[in-house]
Amino acid sequence: MQTIFIMVKCNLGKAYEVADEAVLGIEQVSEVYSTSGQYDLLVKCYLAAGEDIGRFVTDKMQTLPGVKETFTLVAYKAFS
Repeated sequence: MQTIFIMVKCNLGKAYEVADEAVLGIEQVSEVYSTSGQYDLLVKCYLAAGEDIGRFVTDKMQTLPGVKETFTLVAYKAFS
């Protein structure tokens, strides 16, 4: 299992629509947070081991209506 975080910049007025579409329409999306700052949303995703991260981001996230830009972070280890 791979954990990635995708920071999403949305077109004006589209953040809530993008968040709803991501959480309801993409099974790998675990959580979506609204954020302040340069990006509008922080999306936490769990991908299967070996799943192509670049293909997931470009095919699933960047094609959502209202998405303007993305920035992807790969998580290596979760601490609790």
